[in-house]
Amino acid sequence: MIIILKQNQYILLIFSSSMTVERSWFVYILECHDDSLYTGITNDLEKRMIAHKNGKGSKYVRSKKFKQILHAISVADKSEAAKIEYNVKQLERNDKITFFMKHPDLLF
Repeated sequence: MIIILKQNQYILLIFSSSMTVERSWFVYILECHDDSLYTGITNDLEKRMIAHKNGKGSKYVRSKKFKQILHAISVADKSEAAKIEYNVKQLERNDKITFFMKHPDLLF
């Protein structure tokens, strides 16, 4: 089970034990309190969002303060996640949002 805080609402993504989860890496984009965006990768989305929220994630988010997760996509492996993260970080702000919203593996 994954619980994500998004604008003071909890979003639950529930994976039953009988489900085969082949996609174990995530690329996510979050918003900071100064309205800047941060893109990252993780293999444990719930743990990573809690770390960001508690100021234990990246230096960037720690300094800008976590506001909310915007979107996340699931990918097959760490290599694919890192490639997508790099490409997203090259995009302009609006293009980053559009990329996630149009991705076929969008979780939210």
